[in-house]
Amino acid sequence: MTTPHALAVSALATILLFGATARAQAVPELLPRGISREMYTSIQSGLQYLKRNQSTDGSWRNAGGHGTYPTAMTGLAGMALVASGSTPTRGVHWREVRQSMEFLMKQADPQTGVITDMSTENRNMYGHGFALLYLASVYGMEEDAQRQQRLQGVLTRAVKLVERAQSSAGGWIYTPDSGGDEGSVTVTQVQALRACRMDGIVVDKKTIDRAVDYIKKCQNADGGISYSLGSRGSSRPAISAAGVAVLYNAGFYDDQPFVDKAMKYVMRNVNPTSDTTGHHFYTQLYFSQALYQRGGKDWDDYLAKIGPYLVRLQRKDGSWESDGCGPVFGTAIALTILQLPFALVPIYQR
Repeated sequence: MTTPHALAVSALATILLFGATARAQAVPELLPRGISREMYTSIQSGLQYLKRNQSTDGSWRNAGGHGTYPTAMTGLAGMALVASGSTPTRGVHWREVRQSMEFLMKQADPQTGVITDMSTENRNMYGHGFALLYLASVYGMEEDAQRQQRLQGVLTRAVKLVERAQSSAGGWIYTPDSGGDEGSVTVTQVQALRACRMDGIVVDKKTIDRAVDYIKKCQNADGGISYSLGSRGSSRPAISAAGVAVLYNAGFYDDQPFVDKAMKYVMRNVNPTSDTTGHHFYTQLYFSQALYQRGGKDWDDYLAKIGPYLVRLQRKDGSWESDGCGPVFGTAIALTILQLPFALVPIYQR
């Protein structure tokens, strides 16, 4: 099944972005508004970093101090490649997309549906969410009928796992059988479920509705979103930014009072060029998506700040370091942010 999204990605990638070879990295004459030649060159350098550092099994692994988390890192890096216009069969980085897709499908447990490397990921719902988002994003781009059918099975079982793992309060936590919930894992699952629904994978709407209600209940009087419904506590800018992004994904916008309050809180408490949260790149991953969905002057102003800032932070090898989580994490997030204006990933589109 080739979806309209897949056709659009392939056509635009061929015509606009990657008519030249990867090594030539020719800057197209036509670039999206707000993307400078320096930013475009920075993107290409980052993509080449990911290509050079993909493992032979198709994965990427964290080089920071918190474990390797191969499914999470592969999902994030894969999204950055898809955002560049590559699919499992076309584009400069089609091989990397194909190999990473195959790696994640092999990590999918055929019985439980969880996508994880059990030997390295004890908090596997993060990786499961990022992997599910990525596989859903390439599902409609797959041109081989047998491989797509296999992928459909992986996605269907993975969705069922997410539905079973939802807590009674409506959220999720680090492992599928814990019965608890907290904000950062919850937003990861909601975005993955939305991507699956967009591709026609059956998702119980009640699961998403309960999750949205969970995020609403975590909102404090200042508009921000707390860590979890059970512990409450003060608002967290990082989780608030993530919450707004997935609420936009779910079709809730600023005309909803709770969304408007949350966005205003984020705008007050998140700075694109300085760390105000302790999780700077993670926060910007979602803050950028929220602002891109919002559009207008807020997005234009943000891109004008974050773009040159990321270009300055990029290391000579093309990578970005971030949040103590290693260069794969940082590079994948920086590339996702910089490539939003190209509008090549359906879940990020307005």
